[in-house]
Amino acid sequence: MALDGSILLWIQENMRCGFLSAILIPYTYSGNYAIPWLALILVLLFFKKTRRAAIFALVALILGIVLNDVIIKHIICRPRPFETILELIPIVKKPTSFSCPSGHSATAFATALTLFLCTKKWIGIPALFFAAVMAFSRMYVGVHYPSDVILGIAVGCASAVLVLVLGKRIFKKRKAD
Repeated sequence: MALDGSILLWIQENMRCGFLSAILIPYTYSGNYAIPWLALILVLLFFKKTRRAAIFALVALILGIVLNDVIIKHIICRPRPFETILELIPIVKKPTSFSCPSGHSATAFATALTLFLCTKKWIGIPALFFAAVMAFSRMYVGVHYPSDVILGIAVGCASAVLVLVLGKRIFKKRKAD
């Protein structure tokens, strides 16, 4: 935890600035309800070529929320970094849920990895970039440890892979029937 705390304090002291805060604070708030990811999924549902990917991404996002926020957070029960690192000053409203894993990171990567693996790269690569920005924003604003973010990314990626493996089996079976 010492390394985790040191990284957060380094970000606070060396990276926080008006320009980044103006971008990352609203962006991190938009992740509270997975708004960027749900909006992207909604757009992709309108097009036949991306509809299946959008459905997979939605299921992966929901699975990520359930695994992350309903199950794992309540097993780990880790306090937020601002509760244990007195020098850390969060620059957003303090969340009241447990810290680990990061739900914003999980939903972002569940959606982005699914889209990366199921769509054209011009959709998937930007999705992964914006997922990484979302994950970083959680550390930048002082509400998650780096290890929370890493575990959230892992939960999101696992959700995406699980949905894709099961989804492809289901569609393969439907075609055989």
